[in-house]
Amino acid sequence: MIATIVDILKVLGALAFFIYGMKIMSEGIQKAGGVQLRKVLSMMTRNRFLGVLSGFLVTAFVQSSSATTVMTVSFANAGLLSLVEAAGLIMGANIGTTITGWIISVLGFQVKLHTLSIPIFAIAVPLLFINKGKIKFWGEFLIGFAILFLGLQFLQESIPTLQNNSKTLAFLSSFANWGFLSGIIFILFGAITTVIVQSSSAAMALTLVMSANGWIPLEVAATMVLGQNIGTTATAEIAALVGNVFAKRAARIHSLFNILGVCWMFLILPFFLEFLDSILQQTIYTNSAYTDAQNVPLALSAFHTIFNILNTVIFIGFLPKLVNLASKTVKSRGEKDEINRLNYLASLVSISELSILEVQKKAAHFGEITGRMANFVSTMLFSINEDEPEAMMVKIQKYEKITNRINLELTEYLLKISKEDVTSKTAFKIKGLIDSCSELERIANIFHQMAKTIERKRAEKIWFNQQQRTRLNDQLELIRSSFAIMNENLATSQENPTGKTKALKIEEQINAQRDLMRQESQEKSSHPDYNVHSELIYHNLFTSLERIGDHLFNISNAIIGYQAK
Repeated sequence: MIATIVDILKVLGALAFFIYGMKIMSEGIQKAGGVQLRKVLSMMTRNRFLGVLSGFLVTAFVQSSSATTVMTVSFANAGLLSLVEAAGLIMGANIGTTITGWIISVLGFQVKLHTLSIPIFAIAVPLLFINKGKIKFWGEFLIGFAILFLGLQFLQESIPTLQNNSKTLAFLSSFANWGFLSGIIFILFGAITTVIVQSSSAAMALTLVMSANGWIPLEVAATMVLGQNIGTTATAEIAALVGNVFAKRAARIHSLFNILGVCWMFLILPFFLEFLDSILQQTIYTNSAYTDAQNVPLALSAFHTIFNILNTVIFIGFLPKLVNLASKTVKSRGEKDEINRLNYLASLVSISELSILEVQKKAAHFGEITGRMANFVSTMLFSINEDEPEAMMVKIQKYEKITNRINLELTEYLLKISKEDVTSKTAFKIKGLIDSCSELERIANIFHQMAKTIERKRAEKIWFNQQQRTRLNDQLELIRSSFAIMNENLATSQENPTGKTKALKIEEQINAQRDLMRQESQEKSSHPDYNVHSELIYHNLFTSLERIGDHLFNISNAIIGYQAK
């Protein structure tokens, strides 16, 4: 009994070592290639096909479908992705995660890369002490890479040999002889294993080692792989528990997609495996994987990839129906359940370098929301409809509360990310986004104060002359232009010389307009028709607009690294 417990602990320890190596490798590659990954992810909102491609590339790069799917759920929760777009990204992640099987099968079993793990450490550890550029992060990646294959080697060695465990083999074989029920049992085993270790890659590694050591035949290993496809959906479902209805529906789409795929493949599995094995015998190996256990890892990797590709091809044309099915199974609990928020869903996986894209998109949306308030203020000023100003005041008050909430959420989220180990570029981006959110919240407050001033003006029957109205309208047009430039800079958040020039030019125009209005106001002070109350409110409004222009310029300055004037 003691020997059995020790054997189990060896397997669990080796599996933990493997998972730790994958975690270090994934985090290192995220930090080294964070900018490129964000560029790939920025493609995902265009259409479902690019979403599949983005999901595949990012998952293949970071070697974690959990990272991609949880982030997708988080995007849906924040209102940055539609459910159709989220589904495309999830499909791509399912394909991308199959790359892990190929890495293990080829480099772990065929090349025996674990023999180079110690020399890799010799190269990688010195890199950790080099803070120049991304060298340190590539060192982390190499260390994770070496640990991963050491973990795989320990896993292979910790799985007992068949010669010394004939009774255990007979026990497993008895489960394999129950026909259809056997398949169900091994699918459940694969799913449960994946849920326990919270990593489909680790569960896949365990399956590959067991099959290579002859513990389980190809058909049993394939059913376990199908179960792992179901088990991996648990991470997203758990993440979505704290999210809104859109997050839950995105996670449900992931579950439905994988479960339905497993169902149709399970029905044709014996025929599909025989066909696949015959193809592989002509292309990759000579002996059948049914008779040669050493070829099972390659056959399983091919099966995993082809299955997920076929599943995507089948369902990508039915995404709207899949979304409808997810919507029917996850009912909204009311308006509060449909509020888009940046919850800390991404905390289940380490994706700091990627989650910054989520904040960037939300910040761009924040800028667009705040910009609408300029139109509300304009309507309050110039509308001839008696009821419209009152309606606009209600909207401005609502938007002011919304901007306060968004600023708080974004700032808390950014501060959380900043506590983790991120690149210097990402740290600079985080600071710029925090400053930008603060500036947007101040702009909303100024609009709110302007609305109160206009409301008081109307209540006291104070009117502007035509010149004042024209000048304020011109100033508002400049503010709208400044908002457009700021939103463009906020959305790209990349080095953009044109954006810098535009931001500075419009800021100078706003200042010049303010100076003109101030000069004209002073010149009229000696005029017999001079209205002190009107001029005070007029001065309050145009100086408030100029302050908004300053804040807009500060945002462009913060987000693209432009030095203060």
